[in-house]
Amino acid sequence: MEREEAIVRLKELTDKDLHIVGAKHGIYATVNGKQNKGWAGQVCERHLGLALNSCRSPNFGSWELKVIPLKYLKSGMLAFKETMAICMIDRVEVANKQFYESHLLRKLAKMVVVARTVGSHYTEPSFVFKVSDFVLSEDLYEQIESDYDEIRNVIRDPKQGFDCLTGRMGLLVQPRTKGPGHGSRSRAFYARKKLLGHIFGDLNSSGNGQDAGSQ
Repeated sequence: MEREEAIVRLKELTDKDLHIVGAKHGIYATVNGKQNKGWAGQVCERHLGLALNSCRSPNFGSWELKVIPLKYLKSGMLAFKETMAICMIDRVEVANKQFYESHLLRKLAKMVVVARTVGSHYTEPSFVFKVSDFVLSEDLYEQIESDYDEIRNVIRDPKQGFDCLTGRMGLLVQPRTKGPGHGSRSRAFYARKKLLGHIFGDLNSSGNGQDAGSQ
């Protein structure tokens, strides 16, 4: 599916509860009594006609689909609930490839990002707030390349290495632990909230998705 068509179809979900949409496709936030952490993304993929998969390439070929949660603050304002996972860090690949040929750039180059509001518990209603068409600008490219080089240099440094990667690194993209348990050695590239701000702009501006404070 071409990205332009996907954006139109995803915008059909605006203000709709993904739990209800997911039930039509047999996708639920809870499976066998446990949280199905990827359920919202699966719902969006099924809405676009994509079967479930774990391919490392952008999941629609030339572009990538991401779904991120938003939360309402006590003030009624919307905020990003968390940073966004982009892709896993393959230490060998990152050590051997510069940014322009990296898996990270392939993921970031063209993305469609769906922002959804969530409650205090994952079973509460989750409404699609906004669909953003993101293309990596020259300025963002340069900063993310700098972040990538910082991470790459640590991996390549014999006195540091992969295990020295820390979430304190990177201005827009950071390396963080990903996987079950605090002892996980896996790392992934995450988009910091500052980068998400570039993708979505002001979440609370008038006309931007739902009115702030509504659920």
